[in-house]
Amino acid sequence: MFAKYLYADGWDSEGVLLVRTLLALPAIAAWTLWRLKPGTLRLAPATALLGAAAAGALCYSVGSGLDFYALMRLDVSIERVLLFSYPSMVVVLYAAIYREMPSAAAVVALAVTYVGIALVVSGFDFRVFSANLAGSGLVLGCALTFAIYYLASDRWTGVLGSAGFTLLASLAATVCLVVFHLVRHGLTLGPWQIRDAGFFAGLVLIATVLPMLSMAEGVRLIGAERAAVVSTVGPPTTLLLGAWLLDERLRLAQWLGVGLIVAGILILELARHGHRPGAPKRA
Repeated sequence: MFAKYLYADGWDSEGVLLVRTLLALPAIAAWTLWRLKPGTLRLAPATALLGAAAAGALCYSVGSGLDFYALMRLDVSIERVLLFSYPSMVVVLYAAIYREMPSAAAVVALAVTYVGIALVVSGFDFRVFSANLAGSGLVLGCALTFAIYYLASDRWTGVLGSAGFTLLASLAATVCLVVFHLVRHGLTLGPWQIRDAGFFAGLVLIATVLPMLSMAEGVRLIGAERAAVVSTVGPPTTLLLGAWLLDERLRLAQWLGVGLIVAGILILELARHGHRPGAPKRA
């Protein structure tokens, strides 16, 4: 939402992403260092450190770059809904990597999710499909990096802790974005206007730091399952804000697609966590 206003002021996606990352990093680092157990990173194996850094560079620099560029071509309503398809990609990647067939419930969830994606992108109208195709592809590429990040986190947080993994991922992404921007644009960032400070404050605090810390605290207080289910309010909320603030409108078929994607997420989460205690199982 805030990125859209910055684009209207003449900023490009690379400049917005870099400034957001630089401003958000101190808050993220302070939180993760506060949660980090002493000696966690110093005693961790090199493979875990490199794995966290690579995952962060992929997700938060490449993936976020795709997402911010997509917002220059796509309504924020559609972008947010498509981004929430990443849990389905986690299931597919896990099945491919570990050669473990997903459960019947997960297969149903995958089918529901991808039908929903098709409806959101096309709206049963070829003109809508053509207009959304490029931007939607970029967002789905970002969702894929999120899925890879999730799998990497699942593998290495047992060694690094969630705070250590987050810190390394954030630092690696920031370094990559700074180097990339210096090579392409030098020290020039964007056409600063007074009101842009407010937009960046909203982008960093409201859309980046606060959601990340709130989600982490929510997982700690109520558990991953309930937190994941609660997070499904994200796409509908974004749709309402997009309609109110940006005058974005979806067709009836696209609304149906939104419902299917949210339903797919819920089915996946219930399938992942709805097993008897003491019998770990993946959806």
